Amino acid sequence: MRVRMILPALTEATSPFFRPIKYSLFPPLGLATLAAYLDETDEVVLSDEHVERLVLDDEPDLVVIQVYITSARRAYEIADLYRSRGSHVALGGLHVTSLPEEAAQHADTIFLGPGEDTWPQFLADFRAGRPARKYASQNRTLFGVPPIRRDLIKRRLYLVPNSIVVSRGCPHVCDFCYKVAFFKGGKQFYTQTVDAALAEIHRLPGRHLYFLDDHLFGSPPFAEALFDGMRGMNRVWQAAGTVKAVLEQPRVLEKAVASGLRSLFVGFETVNSDNLQEQRKYQNIGRDYAAAVSRLHELGVMVNGSFVFGMDHDGPDVFERTVEWAIAQGIETATFHILTPYPDTALHGRMESEDRLLHRDWDLYDTRHVVFKPARLLPRELEDGYWRAYRDFYRWGSIFRGAAAKDDWRGRVRHIAYAGGWKKFEPLWDLLIRSKHVLHALPVLEAILSASGEAAHEHEHRGDPRLASDFAASRSPAQEAPHG
Repeated sequence: MRVRMILPALTEATSPFFRPIKYSLFPPLGLATLAAYLDETDEVVLSDEHVERLVLDDEPDLVVIQVYITSARRAYEIADLYRSRGSHVALGGLHVTSLPEEAAQHADTIFLGPGEDTWPQFLADFRAGRPARKYASQNRTLFGVPPIRRDLIKRRLYLVPNSIVVSRGCPHVCDFCYKVAFFKGGKQFYTQTVDAALAEIHRLPGRHLYFLDDHLFGSPPFAEALFDGMRGMNRVWQAAGTVKAVLEQPRVLEKAVASGLRSLFVGFETVNSDNLQEQRKYQNIGRDYAAAVSRLHELGVMVNGSFVFGMDHDGPDVFERTVEWAIAQGIETATFHILTPYPDTALHGRMESEDRLLHRDWDLYDTRHVVFKPARLLPRELEDGYWRAYRDFYRWGSIFRGAAAKDDWRGRVRHIAYAGGWKKFEPLWDLLIRSKHVLHALPVLEAILSASGEAAHEHEHRGDPRLASDFAASRSPAQEAPHG
């Protein structure tokens, strides 16, 4: 059987003039995971339009396309093309689950929710000549999932080819979250076995890892066992977690640092507590954001703060207040978003009932455009404020001010290198991407992340009892080497 698996490019990633590095970070693990269920005799090609030009002149038996909201238009174009040639087209992903009726017009088969239980059933049905029109996930488990087909991934085209996912979903339910809709009808959060996760990590070359899990700390027992198993692997890694996990799971956090955690994406979302209640972001209510940032920095972990503008309690001052707070805390990098009511979320339902949606042009549902009527801002104010926040946070003056919040010269240099490298050298990133040499920048990223671990080692040398035992167990000869 000939199989073509495609990840169409997001609309915002298709500019012919400029290619931000964030669209060349991670390979399409979802499709590579599905490919692992195919037979050895099947011919399979995996294509990611974010990093390569699609050549669509083939006639495979089966075409599988993963669809996000801002790639929907492009995904449907590709699907219609292949259906016109007689290929069986299967669509899945977040957007398909949110709007199945829309997606079904462009597919022979659609998948709702994660595919670990439905994809094997579809393959059996397809080979038997009786594929169904729709498969909806109900049995949520990662037990028995085969190893990802990483041989299909073109590693040289990604800055972070060693991305990995060891859980699905999130234990929290926020009104604006797209993933809540994706996992409805079954468990919202579940993990691999620790042994399976460690085996996947062992298969990855080099030092650097990026966990793409929505909340790696979502199951403290799983996370703690995973980090224990990673000690001594000489890894440096990045992941996403919550303020609650940082403040209320100190033992798990310290084990994470001992196993190589050097950068954490944290969803602060808003500096206005009234917004948290409105969006059911209960895990952040009453938490001391500054204490969370301080604790991460004490442990040598850099912070990528996520913030959302446009919630109902946001006024014209929200942009400056947010940026100033983030700079004052010494947050290394920040990701800003405009509140976006994705289809099939509680936020979308509320906006629709209040007649606040401006349109359904999915290309603009990219968290960079205003697609609803804000409560205390004009749409233009919100959009302008969003872009201004990025400019203000990533000015050289702001980067140096954020670096000055660090206690030592090493932290200040690391801050400048990381924040400046991420945003101030975008023309260089563009050149690396277009010349297919982006992977050559990975050693620089590893060096910056490795340097951040020195702060945690200093805690040990000063006798911090919470860290001494973990770091003693985690060190390897390579970490002791002068250039390790």
